[in-house]
Amino acid sequence: MNKNDNKLIKIIIATVLLIIVGFSLYIGYKIAILIREPDVFRKWIESFGIYAPLVYVLITICQIMIPLIPGEPMELAAGYAFGGVQGTLLCFAAESLGSIIVLFMVRKFGRKIVEIYFDNDKIDSLKFLNTDEKKTILYAMIFIMPGTPKDLLCYYGGLTDIDMKTLVLIATLGRIPSIITSTLAGSSLGNQNYIKALSYVLIAAALSLLGIFLYKSIKESHSKIKKIE
Repeated sequence: MNKNDNKLIKIIIATVLLIIVGFSLYIGYKIAILIREPDVFRKWIESFGIYAPLVYVLITICQIMIPLIPGEPMELAAGYAFGGVQGTLLCFAAESLGSIIVLFMVRKFGRKIVEIYFDNDKIDSLKFLNTDEKKTILYAMIFIMPGTPKDLLCYYGGLTDIDMKTLVLIATLGRIPSIITSTLAGSSLGNQNYIKALSYVLIAAALSLLGIFLYKSIKESHSKIKKIE
């Protein structure tokens, strides 16, 4: 491959990234509308007619690939716009596809692509997932916990030597608890069942707090072990 070919490839990659970033910023604006005016967001999604599910899936894949947009509003949006069952299925499909793309991108391009979105301190804080003897079990346990940084964990997963099939399984199934509680909350909001929506939100909050506590405890324990060594 000559220098001109390399230059062309870099230009194509940069253009694609700019398009994705621009699209993601636009979607970020739409998510802001969801938070302020959920009915407006649902009407916007429904305006795509039979393509509404596809639009939602593409938006969510972009959110996973470019973790500048929080994921929880997208899960709420799925339930609000499509109902509990369809919303859960669409959200799971979209987040699974996004996670798989991220894992393969990191395996292909390495740490440099992770550093685009996360600083070195955050990346290095997960080093224990590459050295612990039971790293696969530990990674699965942390990933499935609500409240843990799924985007960071997904990107870091590609830097580990965990088998790709196992990583894909963890990064897809591990999102289910968060997806279910959020989409059901969104569906309840859409049906104006505010008590039920609040109950799902409280359950999600309680599980997230527990997950955050366990996640921090695991990181601290491995940090202490490293200092001793």
